[in-house]
Amino acid sequence: MDKTLAAKPTVAPGRSRAIIVVLWVLEALLAIQFVIAGASKLIGDQLMVDMFAAIGAGQWLRYLVGLAEIAGAVGLLIPALSGLAALGLVALMVGATVTNVFVLEADATMPIVFLLVAALIAWGQWSRVTDLAVRLRR
Repeated sequence: MDKTLAAKPTVAPGRSRAIIVVLWVLEALLAIQFVIAGASKLIGDQLMVDMFAAIGAGQWLRYLVGLAEIAGAVGLLIPALSGLAALGLVALMVGATVTNVFVLEADATMPIVFLLVAALIAWGQWSRVTDLAVRLRR
């Protein structure tokens, strides 16, 4: 395995095992949610087809968002990539929130909740994000 993607086996300084377990649980739960959401877009669930038709950008966007959601879910489950994947999902949920509020005029509670959970994971895994950035620059 590439050492740049290998997870650190030790607990980060100043971080308890309880916090690490909470982050793992949040990552797993968020990954499950995004796999389900992404799959529903990719398989053409009628609700998703109708929603993206209402957005008006074309069905290609449904496929792109579905792929991004599944890629983010997979990234959450890879320790060295979990923080970076969470950042990507934050960006995706910002777009979903804006689209719900201003285009669909729909309730944006769920995208905001997922945005906050992804942001918490990104914050909790920030040292891994910066470590990965340093390794990639070498």
